[in-house]
Amino acid sequence: MFGYKDGDKYQESRSLQLYVVGLVIMPPRRRPQFTQENIDQQLQQIHLLDPSSSSENLEQLGPVIKQIHTNRQQEVFLRTVRGLIDSKDAEIEKICGDNYQDFISSVSTLFTVKSYTDKMKENIQSLDVSVSQLGRGLVDKKRALLQSKKTAANLDEAIDTLQACLRVLDVVNRVGEMIQEGKYWGALRSLEDIQSMPSTSLSQTPFFQHLLSSLPSLRAQIKDAVTASMKQWLLEIRNVSTEVGRLASEAMEAQSDLILPNPLPLALLPQITQEISGFFIVETHVLETTNSFRSERDVEELWDSLVAGLRNSITDALQTEGNPDEYLRVKECLLGFIMTLETSPYPTDSLQSLILLLFERYATLLEARFSRRFESIVHQDDHLPMQIEAKNETEAVLEVVFLADTDKTRIKQSHPPLSLPWSQTFYLCCQDIRGFIDKFYVYTEGVSQHYNNIDELLNKVIHLVIDTSHNEAIGKRLESLSTLSQVAQIVTNLEYFQALCLELERSLINLQSARRGSTMRVTARASFETTLTLSLQRITGLISSKLDQFFELSEYEWTPATREDAPSMYLYELVNWLTTVVDSLVIKEAYKDEAYKGALEYIAGCLMDFLTGRDIVMINENAITNILVDVDFLDEELRRIGRSHLSSVFVELRMTTSIPLSDTVHEYLVPAMRHGSYSAVKHKRLQSLLEKLARFGATQRDSAARELAEKRRKEADAVGRVFPGEGR
Repeated sequence: MFGYKDGDKYQESRSLQLYVVGLVIMPPRRRPQFTQENIDQQLQQIHLLDPSSSSENLEQLGPVIKQIHTNRQQEVFLRTVRGLIDSKDAEIEKICGDNYQDFISSVSTLFTVKSYTDKMKENIQSLDVSVSQLGRGLVDKKRALLQSKKTAANLDEAIDTLQACLRVLDVVNRVGEMIQEGKYWGALRSLEDIQSMPSTSLSQTPFFQHLLSSLPSLRAQIKDAVTASMKQWLLEIRNVSTEVGRLASEAMEAQSDLILPNPLPLALLPQITQEISGFFIVETHVLETTNSFRSERDVEELWDSLVAGLRNSITDALQTEGNPDEYLRVKECLLGFIMTLETSPYPTDSLQSLILLLFERYATLLEARFSRRFESIVHQDDHLPMQIEAKNETEAVLEVVFLADTDKTRIKQSHPPLSLPWSQTFYLCCQDIRGFIDKFYVYTEGVSQHYNNIDELLNKVIHLVIDTSHNEAIGKRLESLSTLSQVAQIVTNLEYFQALCLELERSLINLQSARRGSTMRVTARASFETTLTLSLQRITGLISSKLDQFFELSEYEWTPATREDAPSMYLYELVNWLTTVVDSLVIKEAYKDEAYKGALEYIAGCLMDFLTGRDIVMINENAITNILVDVDFLDEELRRIGRSHLSSVFVELRMTTSIPLSDTVHEYLVPAMRHGSYSAVKHKRLQSLLEKLARFGATQRDSAARELAEKRRKEADAVGRVFPGEGR
């Protein structure tokens, strides 16, 4: 119990006592005196005084007792032995007294360590269960998402095939309508388009083969219809020859209405522009080869009228169109029409302006499409680091993301498998931004004017896509997250989005280097900085909500009879949780420092609210001292983790409590001292603390405490009168 040496002393004393009892039962005889040396020698023989021996030689005890009995020296020997026993007992008591307090303290410490160990095991088990549940949920959601994507891909393929079939059927149906309308050339051209369609998956279907087999019958119908129409026309000419001249003059005015159907089907726009091109090429040739068959002015007026009608018809047809690809097809058709008539005398400026006008609407639709996709990407992301399993995956990802060359080189030097610092959101958004820019500039191909207008429009749309849409999507997602690791991943993503702005700006400038135009500026960095600040505030908010749970376990006593030497027990667990959580966040050290600062400011605010808030009615100086012991503990922990500079968050609490504890309210009432030494103290909080001390003193029976309470009350009133215009 008392260690090895103490046990030896005890055993030695016990053996001596047994030895003495043996002597007592023997009848005494008078013989020469025994000395202390004789007794020690005899005890050494039976190992009673030998600390190096692990056993007692009690067999030798008999001869010794017999010798003493024979010499009749029992009384003398007993007195000598009792003296030895008393000296050994004194040594044992001294050893026990020296080590007792250390032993008790060690046992108490062991129980405390055991209590914390048990709590830590419970927390670890709880965290393990939570992580397992979250992991299973994420796996199930990921599996369901993959299945949904496969189903969606199959549906898209089926829809594309059906749409292709419908387009072909629409063309065939239109052939019959054109035959009825007398548009035989257009009907033949449509049949040729069907027969010369490029090979696709649709070409191998029985449906398409059946369609091809029906084309000869359609050609025969067109032939019969043309023959019948020609005969009818010749007959009508013969019957109404007198009116041919009048009808010829009127036909010029009606030609534009006959060429352009109302409303205009966008699917027929290529055919219509080809008809117009052919018509005016023929008219140009007629003007050049004849003298008076047609006037040049009539042809120019017909051109202006037809172009104006074409603009209006296209604008009306696209009024309700929400697919930007349809605008791209219209642009390609108009551009081909303009290039066909490039060498003709007919002006095409109005068609060029129509292309630019449609470009603005095309860009708006692109922005809306990609904004919806960005929101979907952010919402579906699990906000975990993106995983790379193979080297070719690394190269493919780095080809897509907007990243500085130094960062790309650093990532290339890592060997798979590896975790990238960003999540799927950053990669997919970079991919979509590249797709957006490609689609944007596809429209500008062949447009040789107004580069400044295009660049200004791109600046505007890029701002809407990246700045407004993406930041808003991240902000909404941020509000729904309650896991610190996911919020930390958003912080990392936002840092890379800020870098994306610089790399995107550099990329766009390189695209513009081959032509003159305005300089591109991506202005979304400021918005990403704002969202980054909100993300850091979200981390602080989540930590603060957890700290509330610890403060619910604080169980402070506000009028204790004594002061505590050790900090509150809940602080050990609070500090352990805080350091574990914040240090595990995969963010910059500066952001970790902000997280620590926010948490400590919240802790300081809670402690200050205990002392000066309305919930606690009265308080004594012992409770204030106990709070300061907790603050000292927190300062020590901050020094331990290398963040002692954050201790400044407790300056107000320390200065406020120091005034009543050091009885220096009179100094605070001096303006120079108040604005100098006590600048961090808020008078309303100091007044509240003094009032609580006064209430406690007023409940005491001894006159000294009641006098001190009256003094505190007057000091509180004096502090309140320092700022009479401010309410509490």
